[in-house]
Amino acid sequence: MKFKEAVTYDDMLMVPQYSDIESRSQIDISSKMGHRTLRIPIIASPMDTVSEEKMAIAMYRAGGMSILHRYNTVDEQAAMARKVTQVSDWSGQIGAAIGVTGDYVERTESLIAAGVDVICVDVAHGHHSLVKKALETLRNEYGNDIYIIAGNVCTLEGINDVADWGADAVRCNIGGGSICSTRLVTGHGLPGLQTIFDCARTDRDVKIIADGGIKTSGDIVKALAAGADFVMCGSLLAGTAESPGQIVSLPDGSRVKEYRGMASKDAQLDWRHKSSTPEGVASYIPYKGTVLDILQDLEGGIKSGFSYTGARNLTELQHKVEWSRQTVSGLAESSTHIFTQSGRQK
Repeated sequence: MKFKEAVTYDDMLMVPQYSDIESRSQIDISSKMGHRTLRIPIIASPMDTVSEEKMAIAMYRAGGMSILHRYNTVDEQAAMARKVTQVSDWSGQIGAAIGVTGDYVERTESLIAAGVDVICVDVAHGHHSLVKKALETLRNEYGNDIYIIAGNVCTLEGINDVADWGADAVRCNIGGGSICSTRLVTGHGLPGLQTIFDCARTDRDVKIIADGGIKTSGDIVKALAAGADFVMCGSLLAGTAESPGQIVSLPDGSRVKEYRGMASKDAQLDWRHKSSTPEGVASYIPYKGTVLDILQDLEGGIKSGFSYTGARNLTELQHKVEWSRQTVSGLAESSTHIFTQSGRQK
C-alpha cells in the first residue's frame, strides 16, 4: 500500500525574507480572470447564506467577485442577476452558478440574457462524467463567449481533465469547508494546501481557485503562494450585512446569522424538498457588520504577507516563497497564546 503525506494550511509557514517594500501601496495583489482583473483575488462562494445580489454588488465594488448561488428557480436567480447588472457603475462582469443536470442549460441561457458572463459549474465532485458533459455542452453552445469556472477537484489529474473539458478556472479542494462534512461522511478528500501544491503542477492554461479551509488572511497568502490565482471564501464573508438571511438576537444580547453548507440536510430540504446523505451542517455565526470592513482587513493582511516575502505581486510571491513545516507545538506558538494554563489573562 502506497500513500503520501499531505499538508494543510496549519502545517506550513512561509519563511520571512529580505524586503525593500516601504509601503503596502507598492504591492499589487490583483489577479486576471479572462478579460477582467480582480483587484483583490477573493471570490464569494455560491451559497445561499453568502452570495446573493447584495454580496455581489459589495464584492464588485471592493474589487473582488461573487458567484450568485443556484439554490432557487431559474427566474429567481435571473432576477438576482438583473438587480446587480442594473447597478450604475457595474462593468458587465458577474458570476452565477449552475448544476450539471435538470435545468442547467435553461438556467445558463437565462443568466446570460440577464448580463452574466461568468458561469460556475457548481458540484461537489467535479472530476465526474456529468461535469464533462455539461462543460462540453456549454462550449459547443457558447464557444468562448462565456468564462467558465468548474470544480471541485483535489488532484492534478482532476484539474487537467476539467481544464481539457472546457473550464477556464477550476475550484480546488474537496471537503475542506468549515461546514462541510464530506471527508467525515465519505472518507475522501485531501488537505487544502496540499491540493493547491498538487494542482499547481498543471501545464494547462487554467486558473486555480483555492476553495475551502481558508480561515485567515494568512491562509489566503499561503494559498496564493502555493499556486492559486484566487481564493473562494464562505465563512469569512458569511454573517455580514450583505449576506442573505435575518440577523437573530440571542438572549445574551449577541447577534448571529445563519450559515450552512449546501449539502446540509437543512439546505437540501429547502431547495429540493428532500435530503439524501448530507455532507454538510447548518449553524449560526456571529454577526460581523459590513463585508467591506472584512475585505479591507483581508486586503491589508494579504499585502503584509506579500511584503514579508519581499514580493510586489503574485508572480513574485510564487517565485520567491520559501516554505517551512511547523510542528504541533509550532502551531500553538503561531497562535495567540496570551492565556495561561488556568485560562486567565496575564
